[in-house]
Amino acid sequence: MSEDIMTMTPLGSGQEVGRSCHLLTFRGTTLLLDCGIHPGYDGMAGLPFFDRVDPEQVDVLLITHFHLDHAASLPYFTERTGFKGRIFMTHPTKAVIRLLLGDYIRLTQMRKGASGDVSPDDVLYTEAELQSCVDKIELIDYHQTIDINLPSGLKFHALNAGHVLGAAMFFIEMGGRSVLYTGDYSMEEDRHLMAAELPKYHASPDVLIVEATYGVQVHASRAEREARFTGTIERIVTGGGRCLIPVFALGRAQELLLILDEYWQEHPHLQSIPIYYASKMASRA
Repeated sequence: MSEDIMTMTPLGSGQEVGRSCHLLTFRGTTLLLDCGIHPGYDGMAGLPFFDRVDPEQVDVLLITHFHLDHAASLPYFTERTGFKGRIFMTHPTKAVIRLLLGDYIRLTQMRKGASGDVSPDDVLYTEAELQSCVDKIELIDYHQTIDINLPSGLKFHALNAGHVLGAAMFFIEMGGRSVLYTGDYSMEEDRHLMAAELPKYHASPDVLIVEATYGVQVHASRAEREARFTGTIERIVTGGGRCLIPVFALGRAQELLLILDEYWQEHPHLQSIPIYYASKMASRA
């Protein structure tokens, strides 16, 4: 029977970077895994291919973390389609999504307003729709199991994925099979986040769905990257220059500030040189 075959359909991020969104169906149960936008396109063009799914058939929607390419089309899907299912994410993800998507709405309006070229397709959702979406979100803690009352016996729990505050991977069980799904993850501990964890109390999942943006690339070690970063900054500021560092306001900014604070503490000749960060978003978060 067709329902005994597990199917996974990328509605985004299939052989591309951006708009992560995957449709998983098995034994009468349908899940949507992440709900992002494509950063290279505006408005409707940046959405996942929602025309390939019947939103009313989606039972559960799981969001791994708050980055736009994994979460920014969520209000569109919950407020402008027939979706009636349940939405789960961790508490930090929900808290930051409200800030980040509110900022996304404002930046989109500013950019389109400046160009004088605003069409209905550019406005994916309003502030009111964003708040309505956020109100529907249910929380899940790491290692908490959610058991959904469905014939397939769907249940899932969240594991820490590293990467950013609140990022999760989901261990999903349904119809006697298991799936481990993760978006971005980091196996390297840094100054403000633990490394991703592996499932400890289960056999290996039957299916692993994992983001692989960097493929088989081998990166320099963390120590090498930090030494290059701090060494470059020291050379510039001791020579009388100034460093402007464009960086993501949430996650990356905090990590770089901690690296610089540690380096400044270890090098007294730098301590008269101030470090500033200018981000209302980072301050609110």
